[in-house]
Amino acid sequence: MKKLLVAFSMLLTLLSIPAHADALNDIKRRGALRVCTEPAYMPFELTNKRGEIVGFDPDMAALMVKELGVKLELISTAWDGIIPALITDKCDIIMSGMTITDERAQKIDFSNPYMVIGQTVLLRKDLADKVKSYKDLNNSKYKITSKLGTTGEIAAKKYLPKANYSSFETEQEGVMEVVNGKADAFIYDSPYNAVAIGQRGEGKLVFLDKPFTDEPLGWGVRKGNPEFAKWLNGFLAKVKKDGDYEKLYQKWFKNTDWLKEVQ
Repeated sequence: MKKLLVAFSMLLTLLSIPAHADALNDIKRRGALRVCTEPAYMPFELTNKRGEIVGFDPDMAALMVKELGVKLELISTAWDGIIPALITDKCDIIMSGMTITDERAQKIDFSNPYMVIGQTVLLRKDLADKVKSYKDLNNSKYKITSKLGTTGEIAAKKYLPKANYSSFETEQEGVMEVVNGKADAFIYDSPYNAVAIGQRGEGKLVFLDKPFTDEPLGWGVRKGNPEFAKWLNGFLAKVKKDGDYEKLYQKWFKNTDWLKEVQ
């Protein structure tokens, strides 16, 4: 009888412990979707002249909250702290043009890829006759740059190990190092480089626009939230089917009118 009472007591204790709520339930109960993003990656996310965070991902987030019936909270987050911010529940999701990698997938879960991009090169114009491909930069006489902690940095070190590499905290710093003649090439994601050459490098840089990597981008969520991940994948399929995805893609990647509003 004593053993029976102990077992019954343990069962009551276990039943009294609340089950872990999926993030999707938390979002609905809170009435807000908290999005971590680093607004420095054109055209995925950036800050306009009014100090507002805008871009492809924020617009996608706006569609998400409309579907969920909640408010949107965009949280500006430094890139090197964006995964820790998600893990420690400072936000519900990372929407910041993040490439899905094995290393990141050990820490967080990802939605299905919502876009596939690749690494490209912004080259000093006076090297155009000598450098026709990223492979030509794999030489100790060349100085190349990228952004710290990104797949651009990984690709630069992996595919161009002989080049002299320097990393920068922001994309802008890396690009300007080449514009100012202090480096020979900037290695980074194709969408950003396509915009950067028109904004900062016109007449000074050459865009080698053929990507030399394939990188799927995904939205990051904390591990242990299968319902939220499932909802995100369903949402992505829906906006691609109904045309909303294509409208936003045209707005941010096929049009440059938004550049007028950038700081």
